[in-house]
Amino acid sequence: MPDLIYEKFDHYAVLTMNRPERLNALGGDLRRLMVEAVDDLESDPEMRVGILTGAGRAFCAGADLKEMNEGNQARDGLRDTMGYDLDESMPFSRARKPFIAAINGLCIAGGLERALDCDIRIASTDAYFGLFEVKRGILPGYAIHHLARMLPIGDALYIMLTADRIEPEEALRMGLIREVHQADELMPRAVEIAEMIAANAPLAVEGTKFMAQQWRQLQIDESYRVGQWVSRTVLNSEDATEGPLAFVEKRPPNWTGR
Repeated sequence: MPDLIYEKFDHYAVLTMNRPERLNALGGDLRRLMVEAVDDLESDPEMRVGILTGAGRAFCAGADLKEMNEGNQARDGLRDTMGYDLDESMPFSRARKPFIAAINGLCIAGGLERALDCDIRIASTDAYFGLFEVKRGILPGYAIHHLARMLPIGDALYIMLTADRIEPEEALRMGLIREVHQADELMPRAVEIAEMIAANAPLAVEGTKFMAQQWRQLQIDESYRVGQWVSRTVLNSEDATEGPLAFVEKRPPNWTGR
């Protein structure tokens, strides 16, 4: 089975992250297939909305730390940034057409960041959220630049600095998600929202999204430039190697602050 299932329906498409054995972690071919699916949806005049969801019990667990640890062991010299600031790795907010995140389960780290990149987020009662990167000695990616633009600064910093688990009701209060539904009602509601959007004038929808995202993305490239320097410093630390290694070895990390 492919790492992403891409299905077209009447004026909307569903992108299902399909690595359930790895909690849909962002490894394998998933990133590439996601970009290709978005490109196809963008170029198809019959498609007006995309829905992003996950197979199994997770929406997405973020970076594949096993693959990251293997890369750490194989790589010599400096590690560069993780690529979260590249347009091709976060394609939803910069797409012309709207995307809905139907968050069916665990939604953490880079998985939460992909949900944040969507225009509308709804979740099931089985979902929970978190940015756990500081527990692994690495940085949140997209969220460092965008979360405080979307939530009150105190809520954004609480999520990123504590690495706490956020339950659906708390996520709803913060504005991280718009709605919470029972698991069997999640996709029908996502389709209902997609059909409401698709019934509207396509150019008006695209123009509305463009202007809303234009405000949200204001001076974001400057934030990325600064982030490259900060993340390179952190990612080349001993702690950035220790975090994924400790995860793989199922032990507490031994932080040195170096």
